Amino acid sequence: MKYNFDQVIDRTNTSALKYDRRQAVFEKSDVIPMWVADMDFETPEVIRNAVIQRANHPIYGYTFRDAGYFEAVMAWMQSHHDWTVRREEIVFTPGVVPAINFAVLAFTKPGDKIIVQPPVYPPISHAVPDQGRELVNNQLVQAENTYLIDFTLLEEQAKDAKMLILCNPHNPVGRCWNREELERIAQICLKHNVLVFSDEIHADLVMPGYRHLVFASLSPEVDNITVTAHAPSKTFNLAGLSTSSVIISNPALRESFAQVINHMHLGMGNLFGSVASTAAYVHGEPWRLQLIDYLDENITLAETYIKANITALHMYRPEGTYMIWLDFRKFGLDDKTLKSKMIHEAGLGFNPGTDFGPGGSGFMRMNIACPRSTVTTALGRLREMLSGIS
Repeated sequence: MKYNFDQVIDRTNTSALKYDRRQAVFEKSDVIPMWVADMDFETPEVIRNAVIQRANHPIYGYTFRDAGYFEAVMAWMQSHHDWTVRREEIVFTPGVVPAINFAVLAFTKPGDKIIVQPPVYPPISHAVPDQGRELVNNQLVQAENTYLIDFTLLEEQAKDAKMLILCNPHNPVGRCWNREELERIAQICLKHNVLVFSDEIHADLVMPGYRHLVFASLSPEVDNITVTAHAPSKTFNLAGLSTSSVIISNPALRESFAQVINHMHLGMGNLFGSVASTAAYVHGEPWRLQLIDYLDENITLAETYIKANITALHMYRPEGTYMIWLDFRKFGLDDKTLKSKMIHEAGLGFNPGTDFGPGGSGFMRMNIACPRSTVTTALGRLREMLSGIS
């Protein structure tokens, strides 16, 4: 079956954060919204049908995740990531962002140091001070067309840190950390007894030519210090159903993590989230493969257009995720002016780079998980806005 990702779907008045909060976020209700990390593609019909079938039963009472749910998660991890996961290692959480906060509460104490690698998805950094812990920035290093990890700094920071929150694939710079990089992280964390929370929510959105390597799969020793977060929400556009899996093989770590969830009474979950997740993992692969091809073509479109028409703008081509990290610094605009021009002159709603912490000033994040016509229109507006700036 050929899926139609070119279809433009009106999402206004559906309580869609991306669309119906534009006035509050951008002070303008008609910007093209390319900020929130969800997709403007319809969720696969096979998933919608599964939800509809369950919704047709007239009672939505308390439920549990049945064997089919866990089998679907385990089978997906095995077939897509060559990673064997046992049923008892899977802990439900109502999303990866809550899971990050649960992990901070479960594994650290107030005042403990936690390392993040900015510029990075804001809730990763926010989870540290929000829970009374000390944020340690292992800022990524810009190379010509990519980003690298400062391992010398990481080694020093790990000496008195309790946890590293790893983002892989990395949002917003789009890196899929390779085996050598992950093994160096692992070596440092094992040496200094640093626990790793590995946010792998974009693991199934890796572009052709790259692959995702599960951090915990490096070795039994690494697995023993790792908490892995995974979800179908980004891959299949299910973020509104608040369902994710945290996989922990270390029994002591798993017990500590589960206690936090149980004490907050958050383990019941979302009935339709479980149904949709199972359907996605069991039946969603054909759609996912076509999606990746479409996203890759959107990325190539943006890259080609920018190189030909906006030469002072630098784009980091993502290896994974559907986010494009754009460097506007050659235009000499401060962040406030850049944001204002993007909104009021170009009519574009991107994420300001400053939201992502150190290393974000002068940058913006663009979500290209939308019909190609939207990307084309946005690029044209971007060119027109920047054309008068030397």
